[in-house]
Amino acid sequence: MAVNLPTELLRSFAAIVDSGSMLRATERVYVTQSALSLQMKRLEEAVQAPLFHRDGRRLVLTPVGQSLLGFAREMLATNDRAVAALTGGALAGPARVGLVQDFAETLLSGVLAQFAQLNPDVQLQVRVGGSQELLELLKSDRLDVVLCMGAGDDPSAVRVAPTIWMGDAALLEQEVLPLAILEEPCRFRDAALAALKAAGRPYRVVLETPSLSVLRAAVTAGLGVTCRTEMFSDRTLEGVGLPALPAVGYASHTRHEPHQTISRLADLMQTAVLKL
Repeated sequence: MAVNLPTELLRSFAAIVDSGSMLRATERVYVTQSALSLQMKRLEEAVQAPLFHRDGRRLVLTPVGQSLLGFAREMLATNDRAVAALTGGALAGPARVGLVQDFAETLLSGVLAQFAQLNPDVQLQVRVGGSQELLELLKSDRLDVVLCMGAGDDPSAVRVAPTIWMGDAALLEQEVLPLAILEEPCRFRDAALAALKAAGRPYRVVLETPSLSVLRAAVTAGLGVTCRTEMFSDRTLEGVGLPALPAVGYASHTRHEPHQTISRLADLMQTAVLKL
């Protein structure tokens, strides 16, 4: 009797191989680690051979696993082409978006909400985090599109924006400048500290927070000075003797060979950034 190899098991198997561990694979196939272990047990029972062996903490493919991997990729590719052809190219699975806090505030209620309405069958998943974290998730295939901050000369920059000092002008009269910043890692934090040190301007950190909304509240209340792009606040401090700051790039990154729906989403997000 013929043995059937379910595509959901093959997809989980390939995810484990590509991500390097069961734990990381759960973020690709959206099942728990215990469920993933049961899936691999079912697949091993189907082929009547073990697929992995442990080398310390690493999962290593057995010879049977190596052979199965090639067939699994071919079968999954054929399955995905068939689904795309029969559904008119619809995306089968989630659209995973990564945004830094600056863009989350402006795009969640705009372009992403519009995309979700126009594509009701797509499972939109949004991760808000720091640029470095989001790029690592994209690299490990746990995100499809990332919109983050980069250097002013970043080739992935959709737009280059000046970094501006912001806050209450009265704070500049203090001998030691009160500074409000985000926690590390943060490009703006690094720029502010480096510029003030290079200029020999004394400062003290009066607020350090992971939250952009808390930072904005502190600046609005006159607690401290900070630096961001024009999206952050209209309380700009221009021509007041504070040191110059490097420009930043609004950078857009998309996974390798994205589905056409993902490409359209990336285009929508880039267009929205150009209008900010």
